[in-house]
Amino acid sequence: MILYGSSMSPFVRKVMVALAEKAIAYDLKPVGIGDPDPGFRAASPFGKMPALVDGDYALADSSAIVHYLDALHPAPSLLPADPRARGRAVWFDEFADTILMAAIQPMFFNRVVAPLFLKREGDMAAAAKAEAEAVPPVLDWLETQVGASGHLVGDTLTLADIAVASPLVNFGHVGGVVDAARRPKLAAWVAAMHARPAFAATIAFERKILKR
Repeated sequence: MILYGSSMSPFVRKVMVALAEKAIAYDLKPVGIGDPDPGFRAASPFGKMPALVDGDYALADSSAIVHYLDALHPAPSLLPADPRARGRAVWFDEFADTILMAAIQPMFFNRVVAPLFLKREGDMAAAAKAEAEAVPPVLDWLETQVGASGHLVGDTLTLADIAVASPLVNFGHVGGVVDAARRPKLAAWVAAMHARPAFAATIAFERKILKR
């Protein structure tokens, strides 16, 4: 099994964590957006990360890949069997991709991607604006969603937890902090999620890259 992408992407990281939680062996092949690598483009015709190749089967999009992995290796399941819980888990996955990461993206792009990878100056004003205006209300809402179990859906780890925790790694990479005084449940949840071996390994690897 080959996974194409970069763990700096929250979408690639989501798949990497799902693979690790399920103890599925794979090879990570680093590529960037639009990379001409023929294997990557065959699996992802529009050049978006991540892409997965499993034998003669190829699939792009992080959510589609995690659904495939969960069907292929049902234990431990990342998608609840209960219809309502499953619907919520899928919703949180969509929320993470389209709302949470969209709020964080100006911070990550302008403070990390532009200066470190594109070798050009980022828009620090746009990053600061996102940090001050776009991110706080999303984090405030997440504070209300952490259950007594320490999970977003039900009482076990699901795709919801992995999907939401992944963009918050990017948030941390650019100096973002979940204030434990203002959002105690969310701060504890983030700390617990990022301490899981599957997340901790990728976070440590990425921090080494950012320090170079």
